[in-house]
Amino acid sequence: MKFIFEVRMKDGHASEEYAEAWVRASEIIQQAPGARGTELHRKIGDPDTMIAIARWDSKEARDAMESKHNSSVAEIIRSVAPFVEITPLGEFEEPEWVVQPPSEGH
Repeated sequence: MKFIFEVRMKDGHASEEYAEAWVRASEIIQQAPGARGTELHRKIGDPDTMIAIARWDSKEARDAMESKHNSSVAEIIRSVAPFVEITPLGEFEEPEWVVQPPSEGH
């Protein structure tokens, strides 16, 4: 599953500030059972807006990680809270089917 959210930097702060914290928190969170990686992407034309994606084996695995308080992760999140606005966009299951165009030449 994918947990996706939007991150907007407040005036006077750069996305690199959040990215540094994202990496530090992700290094800890990704040690949890079921963690499958994270991605952080800048929005085209708006470098102060990003989309963050955390991949998990299941919603249950992600919920289990969140139910265990980690003071290091909490401190990292508190450190960026004053200069970001985070909006959860949703939790998405892996697709039941994927439609892709045929390979070139086939």
